[in-house]
Amino acid sequence: MDGLLVIDMQEGLRGGPPKHRLTEVVATINGLAADLRRRGRPVVFVQHHGPPGDEFAPGAPGWHLLAELARAPSDRVVPKSLNDAFFGTALRDDLAGLGVDRLIVTGWATDLCVDATIRSAVALGFAVVAAADGHTVSDRPHLDAAGVIAHHHWVWRNLIAPRPVAVLPAAALLAGAETPSGG
Repeated sequence: MDGLLVIDMQEGLRGGPPKHRLTEVVATINGLAADLRRRGRPVVFVQHHGPPGDEFAPGAPGWHLLAELARAPSDRVVPKSLNDAFFGTALRDDLAGLGVDRLIVTGWATDLCVDATIRSAVALGFAVVAAADGHTVSDRPHLDAAGVIAHHHWVWRNLIAPRPVAVLPAAALLAGAETPSGG
């Protein structure tokens, strides 16, 4: 069964340099979430918990999920404190309990939290689909945001893993695209 992971789409991401196509990414996440909910599939928001004094510390203004995310009472929220949403969290057990075996991954930041979570999910045996237009990052000193995203799409498609990582646009997922790992 499919499940949607939304990584770190929190108010604190508005700080610093602009995030690539943020408005479009939020719309993509909202569309995917609505589709999965309609099909009775789980939507999980992963929320970074920074240390006291950090902009992502629980309760701080930057800690809150983005206001423009469409959320439902059935959605789950999983706290994390490192890049990898699986490390030291109940995420794996939660997904297993829900019967999720294919994760559609979205969120911020492509090169850090999204990447770390995708790599862990693959190592844990999940089929993974990175929503190609469902994650964002800002320009980095060595590469612009579009280049960071393109690089990670290539890396994810080429990971050596028990189940290949698919990188698909949301439109393909909404149209019912299957991957070699199921759907």
